[in-house]
Amino acid sequence: MGVPSIVTTLWVFSLLSNTYFFSPVGALNEEGAALLSFKASIREDPEGSLANWNSSDLDPCSWNGITCREGEVVSISLPKSKLLGSLPSSLGSLPSLRHINLRNSRLQGGLPPGVFAARGLQSLVLSGNSLSGPLPPEIGKLSYLQNLDLSDNSLNDSIPIALFQCKRLKSLDISHNNFTNSLPIGLGSNLAGLQKLDLSYNRLNGSIPSDIGSLSSLQGTVDLSHNLFSGAIPASLGNLPEKVYIDLTYNNLSGPIPQNGALVNRGPTAFIGNPGLCGTPLKNPCSSGTPASSPSTLPSLPKNHPPPASEANNSQKSNHRGLSRSAVIAIVMSDVVAIGLMAVAFFCCYRMAVSSSGEEEGGKSDTGSNGGKKCACFRKDESEKQSENVEQFDLIPLDHRVHYNLDELLKASAFVLGKSEIGFMYKVVLEDGLILAVRRLGEGGSQRFKEFQTEAEAIAKVRHPNIVALRAYYWSIEEKLLIYDYIPNGTLSAAIHGKGGNAHFSPLSWDARLKIMKGIAKGLAFLHEFSPKKYVHGDLKPNNVLLDMKMEACISDFGLGRLANIAGESPTMQSTEKPQNQISDVAVSPIMSSALSYQAPEAFSTLKPSQKWDVYSYGVILLELISGRSPVVLMDNSEMDLVRWVQFCIDERKPLLDVLDPFLAKEPEKEDQIITVLKIALACVQFNPEKRPPMRHVSDTLERSTTRS
Repeated sequence: MGVPSIVTTLWVFSLLSNTYFFSPVGALNEEGAALLSFKASIREDPEGSLANWNSSDLDPCSWNGITCREGEVVSISLPKSKLLGSLPSSLGSLPSLRHINLRNSRLQGGLPPGVFAARGLQSLVLSGNSLSGPLPPEIGKLSYLQNLDLSDNSLNDSIPIALFQCKRLKSLDISHNNFTNSLPIGLGSNLAGLQKLDLSYNRLNGSIPSDIGSLSSLQGTVDLSHNLFSGAIPASLGNLPEKVYIDLTYNNLSGPIPQNGALVNRGPTAFIGNPGLCGTPLKNPCSSGTPASSPSTLPSLPKNHPPPASEANNSQKSNHRGLSRSAVIAIVMSDVVAIGLMAVAFFCCYRMAVSSSGEEEGGKSDTGSNGGKKCACFRKDESEKQSENVEQFDLIPLDHRVHYNLDELLKASAFVLGKSEIGFMYKVVLEDGLILAVRRLGEGGSQRFKEFQTEAEAIAKVRHPNIVALRAYYWSIEEKLLIYDYIPNGTLSAAIHGKGGNAHFSPLSWDARLKIMKGIAKGLAFLHEFSPKKYVHGDLKPNNVLLDMKMEACISDFGLGRLANIAGESPTMQSTEKPQNQISDVAVSPIMSSALSYQAPEAFSTLKPSQKWDVYSYGVILLELISGRSPVVLMDNSEMDLVRWVQFCIDERKPLLDVLDPFLAKEPEKEDQIITVLKIALACVQFNPEKRPPMRHVSDTLERSTTRS
């Protein structure tokens, strides 16, 4: 009995010992093993995103894209990683997983139901992949889910009613897929906390559920566009918050448009592409009884458009139609000569200032009451006396990064860039190579220095990447100068239409134009909503939108009219700035009324600018970027402003190609984006200011609708 017992004990000991010694001491934990199964499902990893996912580690917390909390995986974030492969069910076995972000990769196949076993998931972002198949009903198990973004895939079949069990959802974006059938009832009653809803570009049909009107927390845009929804627009949509923009474009909706709540005062751009709709704000009256024409299968312009512009526009432009070719040439030549003389005067004065500063250290230097040197380059006749109540200042910096002084400015090389009613603009190159843009406000007699100082300091506080910064200023009885950052790539006007005599003009690509559009929108939205005083620009046009080295848009001349008025220039609201602002060559627009075409219709009947003026001007700029045309279009022997010309093309049912810049016709893959921007532009140029969207909404819509990254 003893021997067998000993043998058995030794055998068991040997077995246990072998197991101990041949097992790895620091084996990867279960979460790491689950993630390695994901790596195994990836066939291509061109960016090396998973290169440090190794089985030799104790846990995956140091791996690229993995975030842990208390040793447990809570986030997988590998956006834009270009991973080619599929999603494994094993991701659902991570018990503490809260966030998955695998957007803009190349994931294929279906959504495995096992992924939704991660019950604590709060954010699931898989947009911009090639996922297909249905959305599994197991998604209803994610009771903590707040953000679901499955946009830009090929998911299909019905939207499962189980989705409405995710009652904590705040953002739902399933746009640009192939979802079909009707939208289940219960969206509004179950997802009361929803703040973002985008169902656009699918094949959803049937009627729009009336309970969507119960989504009282929605913000921004409710996008139901580019589907197959039919029937009437439910009046309950008017119960949505009034600031919400409801996009119902390109469906099969019919009947009268309800006029209540959030549906009141909406422009026609919210309803285009639904031939069966009638009533305000469309031109199709409900009482007409005329059957609507079927929509064309070819790309075309939106069927509806803003009401005609003010007749004041016509009267403003008619004064310029009689200009002959010789008159235009004379104007051009006189401006060229005047600017050339100013350049010579600037250079000579600068030389005099430099030489006089070295004559004697005693009494011959020009100093003011506080010892600061006068700006001799722009000095008046010595016989003129200064007003006793005017303080004389040196260069006043408005930014701590300003390290140059007036003396360095005087010694700099200066080149005339352009001229307007407000004054000349110079390119100034300091001895250390720094380049500045200096605007001379002239020799106004008003001496409201304190008011000027307060206004300049307020303007200088506006800091945004898409707004040209005011860095310093100079004030004296004889001269007022504004010093800005120098923006090297010229004006947007030159980028759209080229500069005179430039044989190497290259039209902007659509992506470049879209980038510029977004930059202007962000800058204006900042001015309107987030700047210290919620400013208005009041004179936005391509000549004062500058482009930097990366072709980012920079809005210039903000606050210029106010400063010039204080300085005594009393400029008109519509400055006739020539197209050469900043780097472009001296030239005069051949159509003298073009600057007025960017002004909102109401600008001709009231002197107080509003943010709605800027929205209109921005809309005209969008149309100019889309069409490549000047703001005044020549038709036979007459002129028509760009807004009315686009309206004319819509009325005549002309194809989209007739409106597009011919260069953009080479990019047919951008058609959807172009149509989206055209819709935004038409909303901005509504005749009624109250129907124009705020710039913050315009910027958000432009970013959301055209960016899938």
